[in-house]
Amino acid sequence: MSYDIALKRIYAEPDSSDGARILVDRLWPRGMPRERLELTDWYRDASPSLALSRQLRTGEISNAVFAVRYRGELRDVPNNLFPLMRHARRGRLTLLSAARDLEASHLPLLREAILGALQQEDAEDALPSSPPCYLGMLDRDGQNGRD
Repeated sequence: MSYDIALKRIYAEPDSSDGARILVDRLWPRGMPRERLELTDWYRDASPSLALSRQLRTGEISNAVFAVRYRGELRDVPNNLFPLMRHARRGRLTLLSAARDLEASHLPLLREAILGALQQEDAEDALPSSPPCYLGMLDRDGQNGRD
């Protein structure tokens, strides 16, 4: 199945085609009144930890190291993706951030993690839930009648 997950700056005007608009920053964007944003939700749990964000912002770590560590944070608590996956299954999901450069932010990594989790869940759903039942093949003693 194909899922539509868009990335957008929080400062861009809301659009009727945005679908579910979820702010995924740990901190509220400066100067933005809640009413203007038309948010579906503000979901902090899927954003990078404050310590990790600070390390990237101050130059202590590179973008590559940030990406590895952020993926690790997401992998450590996979349940944090469930609310975002639920929105993506319902239709278009727009992930919002105050970052100036969205492609260099955590949003592409988050979108990748959500899509990967959705694909894994879809693959698991395609498998049979249990093996076929062989109860009818047992004799009265509970033994396989073929022996």
